[in-house]
Amino acid sequence: MEYRILGLSGLRVSAVGLGCMGMSHAYGAPADKREMTELLGDAVDMGYTFFDTAEIYGTADRPHDNEELLGKALRPYRDHIVIATKFGLTFDTPEAAGPHALIPDARPETIRHSVEESLRRLRTDRIDLYYQHRIDPNIEPETVAEVMATLIREGKIRHWGISETTEEYLRRAHNVCPVTAIQNRFSMMARWHEPLLPVVEELGIGFVAHSPLANGLLTNRYTADTSFDPETDYRASMPQYRPESFEKNRALFSLLEQLANEHRATASQISLAWMMNKRPAIVPIPGTRHLYRLKENIGAADIHLTDEEVKAIDTALDAMEMSEVFGGSPIKK
Repeated sequence: MEYRILGLSGLRVSAVGLGCMGMSHAYGAPADKREMTELLGDAVDMGYTFFDTAEIYGTADRPHDNEELLGKALRPYRDHIVIATKFGLTFDTPEAAGPHALIPDARPETIRHSVEESLRRLRTDRIDLYYQHRIDPNIEPETVAEVMATLIREGKIRHWGISETTEEYLRRAHNVCPVTAIQNRFSMMARWHEPLLPVVEELGIGFVAHSPLANGLLTNRYTADTSFDPETDYRASMPQYRPESFEKNRALFSLLEQLANEHRATASQISLAWMMNKRPAIVPIPGTRHLYRLKENIGAADIHLTDEEVKAIDTALDAMEMSEVFGGSPIKK
């Protein structure tokens, strides 16, 4: 495994991280705890050191399931890994099917309560990277950053970040308490945050890419006939998985297949290598419940594309017809 430093922070993480949300939330019923515990141990053995979760990754009856899973499973490795979690969101209707509207809450008292609860569930005395999960329009970024600075001084968190941030919000927050990383949606199908890449490079901030495989579509292993449980799996309502979308995305699938053949890789590995070779600040965190996927994703770090190859891929993507892609759950005003 290769390793990267997130920005100028000194926070060293595996070049590919593991997004753990799907083990407990949004990708079907929660996976078997014993199997996921073994999988997390396998990930550490392979060289993964960067594990991503959040306080809201769970179900209506076990709303914090993912943090609880990681707290128990990763405790034996705690001093050798980086755990990232998030605060500042609740679900509008957690008992409903499909993607739920999100309610942001970044009041200082909410953050204080959240960090203590996450520390308890993660069975640790510090959180390595603590993200604001979504921007709260009612709270100034300076206010959030001041709370983060206090938590860092107290030793409860080591670094902080912002998920789905804008440039203005990032600059204002960073000016009060240096931000270590942002975590924004980024994939070959979701490139609207590319203008932030020179910004994070300027400020010395890492870019953690969530949903780097477009919620699994870029593995190129699904078809128009694939179905998902609409009660527990968000993919059932994601536009890229509509039957007609597979025809719209045929050129994208062909490009991935061509590049995979050229580099003796898989479509997933090409998708990840493309962004990792684009900028050194980018660390993708694909999720999985399967051992073979862990091995496949980590292998992307061994694929080195030239600047010319990355630019050629960008040019092809710019000119390519694609379907819509899921852009995140709606924020309730």
